[in-house]
Amino acid sequence: MFIQFAGYDIEANSRIYNFDVMDPPREAREFTVEIESKTSRWGSLKLQDGPGICFERLRRELERETPGLYADSHLRIGERDVQEYLARQHPKKKAFGHNSDLANPLNPQQTRVFPAAGRPFEDFRTRKPFP
Repeated sequence: MFIQFAGYDIEANSRIYNFDVMDPPREAREFTVEIESKTSRWGSLKLQDGPGICFERLRRELERETPGLYADSHLRIGERDVQEYLARQHPKKKAFGHNSDLANPLNPQQTRVFPAAGRPFEDFRTRKPFP
């Protein structure tokens, strides 16, 4: 199965993403996936998130197909879809702390920082003090 993003349209209250699905020996099919602006997390979605969230939703629907039950050609993204997508794609960052608090992945030991107070400045190449 091959799913190809075929562009999007902007309506007054939604974005509609278009996809072409090729699944030989079946005929090629066209699908649209709509994200309505009524979704409360609409503002959390970036424009570049649109194709990804819609692709995931379409792929899930196509995986559920059976010989007697086909996916709808027009799907809608709901609040739950947006929340799940954002949780996967943009995990919450730590509320406190700093990246320097983490050990270097190449060296599991914490980096030690020694105060330079009381020592003269040195040339890092020669290790000799500056005049």
